[in-house]
Amino acid sequence: MEKTVQLYEGKAKKVYATEDETLCIVSYKDDATAFNGLKKGTIVGKGIVNNRMSNLLMQLLEMKGVPTHFVKELSDRETLVKKVQIVPLEVIIRNVSAGSFAKRYGVEEGIVFDEPTIEFSYKNDDLGDPLLNSYHALALHLATKEEIETIKAMAFRVNEVLVEYFKALGIRLVDFKLEFGRLPDGKIVLADEISPDTCRLWDLATNEKLDKDRFRRDMGGVEDAYKEVFRRLMGE
Repeated sequence: MEKTVQLYEGKAKKVYATEDETLCIVSYKDDATAFNGLKKGTIVGKGIVNNRMSNLLMQLLEMKGVPTHFVKELSDRETLVKKVQIVPLEVIIRNVSAGSFAKRYGVEEGIVFDEPTIEFSYKNDDLGDPLLNSYHALALHLATKEEIETIKAMAFRVNEVLVEYFKALGIRLVDFKLEFGRLPDGKIVLADEISPDTCRLWDLATNEKLDKDRFRRDMGGVEDAYKEVFRRLMGE
């Protein structure tokens, strides 16, 4: 399958059309951004880690009953996916207090919740991806009531699968962001990526951060953290 026209370039990926109008090729970059693009940099090898990790986890989720856009890994940085219309909702599942949750509500990081929380952001860079609830999403015609319920159920299922998977690798899944898309027939599938860019991953024993927070917070060791997650995932 060959790339034809570039359809989109985001902060971390490029998306290309193919000769099959139902399929696209996603190409992962090493570019890194934070704070809605205000902080920019490069994390060497990040594109490879994010691509291969996303593909591994998407295939795992497919086996666990979660439909995804994944079709085939083409190379270390490129993957063939089903073409979807992205639902403009960022879906955040949280298992432990961290990041904006801790800041917003004035609590310390590291509080393990009795059960996971879910929140939505409006996927709109110009507005800074503001938080919204399902009523707002309906009012803005971002998704139907049925789609929102489907997305919530799928997001919690993803969390169930990934919490156990990462735990077996000695990693705590603190929180993560998901995006969903519509296939031409209207079916909702998991899209975008699952990576240290979109997940907070802490070492289970030490709480060491193994994700993009190391870049956001100038902690150093960013490449090593991504490589460590990748090493555990691939059993290397």
